[in-house]
Amino acid sequence: MKRWPELIAATTLCLVLGLAMAMTTPAPASSSADADPAGFVVHGARVFDGERDLGVATVVVRDGRVEAVGADIAVPEGLPVVDGVGKTLLPGFFDAHVHAWGDAQRDMARFGVTSALDMHGMAERLPALRAERDSRDNGSRADLWATGYAITAPGGHGTQYGFPVPTVDADTDIDAFIGERIDDGADFIKLIIEDLSAYGSARRLPTLTDAQVRATVAAAHARQRLAVAHVSTLATARDAIDAGADGLVHVFTDAVADDAFVDAMRARGAFLVPTLSVMASIAGGGEGKALAADARIAPLLTAEQRGTLEADFGGPNPERLQRAIDSVRRLHAAGVDILAGSDAPNPGTAHGTSLHHELELLVRAGLTPVQALAAATSLPARRFGIDDRGHIATGQRADLVLVDGDPLQDITATRAIAAVWKNGHRVERVAGDGVAHAEAVPTDTLVSDFEGGVVAAHFGSWQPTTDQMAGGASVVEHGLVAGGAAGSGGALRVAGEVRPGFAFPWAGVMWFPAAQPMAPMDLSSRRQLVFQVRGDGRGYSAMLFSGASAQAMPSVQAFVAGPEWTEVRLPLAAFQGGDPSQVRGIAFTAGQPHGTFEFFIDAIELR
Repeated sequence: MKRWPELIAATTLCLVLGLAMAMTTPAPASSSADADPAGFVVHGARVFDGERDLGVATVVVRDGRVEAVGADIAVPEGLPVVDGVGKTLLPGFFDAHVHAWGDAQRDMARFGVTSALDMHGMAERLPALRAERDSRDNGSRADLWATGYAITAPGGHGTQYGFPVPTVDADTDIDAFIGERIDDGADFIKLIIEDLSAYGSARRLPTLTDAQVRATVAAAHARQRLAVAHVSTLATARDAIDAGADGLVHVFTDAVADDAFVDAMRARGAFLVPTLSVMASIAGGGEGKALAADARIAPLLTAEQRGTLEADFGGPNPERLQRAIDSVRRLHAAGVDILAGSDAPNPGTAHGTSLHHELELLVRAGLTPVQALAAATSLPARRFGIDDRGHIATGQRADLVLVDGDPLQDITATRAIAAVWKNGHRVERVAGDGVAHAEAVPTDTLVSDFEGGVVAAHFGSWQPTTDQMAGGASVVEHGLVAGGAAGSGGALRVAGEVRPGFAFPWAGVMWFPAAQPMAPMDLSSRRQLVFQVRGDGRGYSAMLFSGASAQAMPSVQAFVAGPEWTEVRLPLAAFQGGDPSQVRGIAFTAGQPHGTFEFFIDAIELR
C-alpha cells in the first residue's frame, strides 16, 4: 500500500493511533513546580515581538499576560528576574498543521510550540479544547484550535482511520452540513481534495467534486469561518484557490508553481502552510533522523518522538522536496503569506521538534530568519483571527520562548531553548523519556456496566476501532442493548465484518483508561482484567496497549465468545511485554478469519 502525507494513522509501529488522534481531549491543566503565575521579568534579552526586532528590552509578565515591553522599562520591585543576556526572547510558536493526541500538547510545549492548529479529528473534543485555551491555568500544554471533522467524500481520504467521519455525497445539503460542523464547534473548515494520484499509487480514492468544493467554501464563508484545503497536486491547488479557499495546508510536489497559480494565490490573498517537514520525509533524505541527532534536541526526545523522527515515508525522491521548496520560494517572493506547519506526527516528524525543522526549511526556501519566525508566530495568529497570541506586546498571553543565541541571524538557534512559559507558567522541560505522566487509577474496580443509557465508562472512554485507519475495509458498529450478564439491565453489543484488504485485519472497540486517549494510566495495583462475554462462538483478542511510547505494539490474549454469558479472567501479567504501570488502552477485537461477527460484553472490571 502506498503511503501519503496527512495524519500518521498507518505508521508501521501502531495502527490504532489514528483512533487516538481522533479523540484527543485535554487533560486537566497543570503548572510546573517553579511556575510563578503572579509574575516575572525577562531582562537583558534581545526581543523579537512576532514581527520585528526590538533589540535588547525588558519584558514584564503578570497574571499570565505581558504587562510591559521596552528598552526603558524599569524592573518592578518584588518580581523574579530572568537573566536574558546573550539570549533572544520570542513569542510562543504556532504549528499551523498538526494532528494531536496522547502527549502531543505536552511535547509541543516542551519545545516552545504553545499553540497549534489541528487538522482532523472527532467533534466531541472541541468544547474541551476551547475551554482549555480560554483559561490561563494551563501551564504545560499547547493550546489547540481545531477543524473537527475534515470535509471529505464517502470512502475518501480522512475516512480510513477507524473512526466514523460524516461525509459529503451527491445528495448532501452542503450548506446544512457545514452548519452542523460549525455547531459542533469547528474553529475553521478544512476540505480534502485528494485522490492519491500525486503519489504514484494505482489506487484512487473518491474525492470532492469541484461543485462540492465551491459549495463548502461558500458555506464556511457564510458562517465567518476560514476554508482551508488539503491538496497534493498543482491542479487541485488551482481548483481550491479558484473556488475561493483561504489557504492551502500542504504544498504540492508534482510540479513547481507556475505564474498563473502564483498570480491566483496573490489575487485571492490566500496563504500557504507548506508542511515542508513532511515533504522532506517523502523525499527520503533522512532529515528527521538528523533533527533527532541534534544535540540541542536529542536529550529531550521521548521514545515516541524519536521513533517518528527516524522514520521516512520512502524515497529517495529528492526532486519532490526541491519542487516544494521552489514553489514556496516563488509564492513567498510574490508576497503570499507562508505559515509554518509540520504535519506532525507523520513519519519523519514529531510534535514540537519538527516546527524547528520547518523554520530551517522555510529559510532554505527563501524566507529570511525574521520572516520564518513571523511564519510561526504573528502570521498564523493574524490569518486565523487569534488576537491574543503570536506577539510579545502589552495584553498578549505570556506564551514565551527564551533561546540561547540569535535566531534572527541563525534560524537553528530556536532549538537551543533556555526556557518556555505558557500563560506565564514556566513549562517543565525534563527529558521526555523520564516523564511518564501516568494517571493514578481510581479506587473503583468497575470500568463499565453499560447501565446508564449511553456507552460510557466509570473512568476513561470507549470508541470503535477498525483496520480502515490502515487502508483496510473492515467495519464495526457498537451500542447498548437490553439484557446483560446475570440479568443486568444492559450490555455493549459489538458487531461488524472483518473484510479482506489488509494483512492483519481487525474490528472492535477500544477502552482508553485515562482522561486523554492513549495517555497512560498506572494500573500496577490491579491484577486481572475481568469481564462477561457472549457471542457467536468466534475467537477474539484482548489487546493491551502500554509502555513509555504510545507507538509500542500491543500485548495480546485470546478469548472466546460462546452462546452463553461467561466470565473471562485475563491476568495483566499474562500480557507478554505489557507494562501495567503505563496502560494506554485495551481493545476487544475480531480478526481472522474474514466474515461477520457479533459479541456482547458486560461487567468489565480491573481487579
